Amino acid sequence: MPQLILLIILAVVAYYGYRSFVREAERVTARAERRRKEMANGSSGTLVKDPVTGEYYVEKD
Repeated sequence: MPQLILLIILAVVAYYGYRSFVREAERVTARAERRRKEMANGSSGTLVKDPVTGEYYVEKD
């Protein structure tokens, strides 16, 4: 019985570790894609509109 509990705990930890890895990989890929588009356009950043003030600012990573 203790082996089964340990196996379940390891499976849950592995699942959350995998999901964390995938989320980080998607974030890094999106950042690289955004940088590639900026280089292709010759821009120095992406403007984002602030919904509260209505002003535009350069998006931060």
